[in-house]
Amino acid sequence: MALRINDVVPDFTADTDQGEISFHDWIGDSWAILFSHPKDFTPVCTTEFSAVAQLADEWAARGTKVIGVSVDGVEDHKKWKEDIASYGNAPAGFPIIADAGLKVSKLFDMLPAEAYLPDGRTPADSATVRSVFIIGPDKQLKLSMTYPMTVGRNFAEILRALDGLQMSSKGVATPANWMPGEDVIIPPTVSNEDATAKFGEFETVFPYLRKTKAPE
Repeated sequence: MALRINDVVPDFTADTDQGEISFHDWIGDSWAILFSHPKDFTPVCTTEFSAVAQLADEWAARGTKVIGVSVDGVEDHKKWKEDIASYGNAPAGFPIIADAGLKVSKLFDMLPAEAYLPDGRTPADSATVRSVFIIGPDKQLKLSMTYPMTVGRNFAEILRALDGLQMSSKGVATPANWMPGEDVIIPPTVSNEDATAKFGEFETVFPYLRKTKAPE
């Protein structure tokens, strides 16, 4: 069954280019982003890993760990990181899981159970392994996105979504196109009285749509 929002994500042990990890232990008390790729040394994925590397300070500011997964081995990951750093002009300090046996890809329902990697494979053999999973400190899945091989992921949007998730953990929701610093939405389950007590002043657009300043 596919992972759903608020499911506890699978725990697993795997090799990475930075050593073996136990996934839940690696997450610890942080937020985490797992982003996956069908093969090392592929063009779109190289640009994406470079984008992640360039955002290192942004992930750290949000208490978020990032980890890649690709269905190649550790040595390939280490060599690929040289290209990633060269393209993005930033070191790729995050680990990359070596998922040559497809264990992680199948645990996160990115490939069917009967999938395998044939000899002389191409990225098309693992094409569906292009997903993003944002995971909370409670180890629950908060958001997932899956992309085709031909469309590079927008990591500015992933960062914005992470900001929205972290804001919503404070008991609010965020409107379309929300950016940090903008007003947020008071959930309909909160009465006007409780909203005043919790948030102070708020704007009533409709009885079911009330906006207030984002909580600190």
